[in-house]
Amino acid sequence: MKTALIAGATGLIGKQLLQLLLNSDRYGKVIALVRQELPEQHPKLQQVVIDFGKLSERASALGADDVFCCLGTTMAKAKTKENFYQVDFYYPLLLAKTNFAVGAKQYLLVSALGADQDSKIYYNQVKGEVEEAIGKVGYQSLHIFRPSLLLGPRTEARSGEDAAKFIYKFFGFLIPAKYKAIDSAKVARGMLHFASLDQSGTHIHESKDLQYY
Repeated sequence: MKTALIAGATGLIGKQLLQLLLNSDRYGKVIALVRQELPEQHPKLQQVVIDFGKLSERASALGADDVFCCLGTTMAKAKTKENFYQVDFYYPLLLAKTNFAVGAKQYLLVSALGADQDSKIYYNQVKGEVEEAIGKVGYQSLHIFRPSLLLGPRTEARSGEDAAKFIYKFFGFLIPAKYKAIDSAKVARGMLHFASLDQSGTHIHESKDLQYY
């Protein structure tokens, strides 16, 4: 059986993906990179407490076939462009490079709808830049997931997203399929599904296509 590694296991998608990985027959071991230990206990689970900025120093604790990156923040939470860039560009790229160096073959990245390195919107620009940078690392298989507004149980309040969810609840039928909000569980299931296919090359999965998982 294979080994999976997940970063961002406390986030909306990451929490659900972690459970899927632990319950999957594909993986005999699941490494979770965390800033502080999770209460989760499972015979397959190995938790590695790290400072993501010093990830390369912990390379010896890694060693996975499939790497799932669910790292990400918002401009509101990051406060500055520099902080946002660190979490959404530097950390995912460092994760990709460090794991590739120790033998990982497949990388699965949560990006965002509208990711485009030429975008005038900073958030979308950074998402596009990290997609491009990771695409050059050399993975045998790279899957990029671009969800729209995520639905699901958050532990923190996000007023902007709450307002968007309210609008979606009553006017969702008017929104084109490309932009419809998506349940985070569907994205998590899609990530496991595509990892299991062992496809070579780079594959981009838009939000509307992930609605079926």
